[in-house]
This record gives sequence, structure tokens and C-alpha cells, in this order.
Amino acid sequence: MSNIKLFQDKKIRSVWNDEEEQWYFSIVDVVEALTDSANPTDYLKKMRKRDESLALYIGTNCPQVEMVTESGKKRKTLAANVKSLLRIIQSIPSSKAEPFKQWLAQVGYERMLEIENPELAQERMKELYEQKGYPKDWIDKRLRGIAIRQNLTDEWKRRGITEEQDYAILTAEISKATFGMTPSEYKEFKGLTQKNQNLRDHMDDLELIFTMLGERVTTEISQKENPDTFQESKKIAKRGGGVAGVARKETEKELGRSVSTPNNYLPDKNNPKIE
Repeated sequence: MSNIKLFQDKKIRSVWNDEEEQWYFSIVDVVEALTDSANPTDYLKKMRKRDESLALYIGTNCPQVEMVTESGKKRKTLAANVKSLLRIIQSIPSSKAEPFKQWLAQVGYERMLEIENPELAQERMKELYEQKGYPKDWIDKRLRGIAIRQNLTDEWKRRGITEEQDYAILTAEISKATFGMTPSEYKEFKGLTQKNQNLRDHMDDLELIFTMLGERVTTEISQKENPDTFQESKKIAKRGGGVAGVARKETEKELGRSVSTPNNYLPDKNNPKIE
């Protein structure tokens, strides 16, 4: 599970390791948060060059972990668990070191609570969307959509489909059949130019509803027919999206307008919320 956490408004990329049951954090992100360096990668290189014991420690204890970059691409990133981060920040002269230690402890504590009670994770997500200005009824749909999406990817995994690029292909089939656009085409339609922008965070209620319908029907068909090849799952994805597509077209006839809108739901000054 990948995530972005905030420390004093600074983004810290993180990945949860299910086997080890611990977080791994991007070391470069942590360095940037603690030093406000314009080039945290170079700062880290100088730290390792200046302190041989630190360089040895990082080389031995800090693995390369796949995380999402600002451009939305997945790249291997030097990462550290909580224990290793505490060792690293000892070498960073920063007044933020102690608050960061407390932040780490809180992050770990919250994750343990969420493992015991998954509803807490959902509540935290609600709070994040509320802070961005989304209304409660939209948030409820968005979270339901996340659960439906998770059920679908779990179903694909049971069919032996595990690669992200395969998920993207199947998702594109559902979206094309539902809206007549792939996700990348839909983002262009909405004017979302940044690769790391989440299309669904910019959809209105109806767009979310038909997205959920296409994915839920796809899951149901797959569970019923038990496909054993990727091509069979691809056909099912198209059929599932087709069901939502028919419903969308009927809805558009009744409303006299398109369900898909170029408007951007994210409520900020650059992307005004649909009223």
C-alpha cells in the first residue's frame, strides 16, 4: 500500500510492507522536509560522503523501494523504516528533528490502530477529503468507489493478473465502454495536465456512480464466469463497462445532457467546484 503523508505541509512518500508490517519512507523526501533543501538528492549525497558510517548504514539497511514520482511514474527510491530514519536524522542538523520523531511515532501508532480497526483508515480518508473542501455526500460516493475498485483488483489478482500495466489495460476497457473514453482521454477531456492527478477526485456524482457501476458489474461477471486468461478478463471488462455505458446513455436521454463533463470537481482556485 502506497501513501503520501504530510509533515508540516511537506509530502513524505511511504509504502506499507505487509510482510514486515512496517512503513518505509522516502529518504529524499524526509531530507527535504527537515532541511528545506532545494536539492535534497544532492544534500543526501553530501551527507553520505561526509559521514562514512552513515553511508555504510544506509547502504546496508535502506532498500530501494518502488514509489510514485511527482510525474506519476513509478521509480525505485531509497527508503528507510522508522528505525533507520531515526539513525539518519541524527546526522541532519535541523530544529525539526524532534518534531519529526514525534510525527513518526504517531504515524506508526495510527497504522497499528487501522490494522486492528479498518474503519479508522476510512475515517482518516474522510478527513483528508473534508480538508480539501469536498461535501459529505461526494465523499461517501468516493469512498464507496474505492471499496468497489479494491474488490475488482482483488478479483483480478485471483485470476492471476498482478501487473499494474495489465490493471491499466483492463480499466481502460471498462472506462471506454462506460464513457467512450479511456482514463487518459478522460483526463485530457477534463484538462488534467499533471500525471499525478487522480481522475476520480475530479469527477462529479454521476461520473462516480457510473464508474462504480462499470467496475462492480465487471467484478460480478468475473466471479460468475471464472476467466482463466487475460484476454477473457479483458472481454469481461468491456462487457461490464458496456452495462454502465447503456445506463449512462439512457440517463443522458432523460436529462438532456451529457453525464461526462469537462468541469473539474476539485474545489480550488484553479479547478472550481461544480455547483
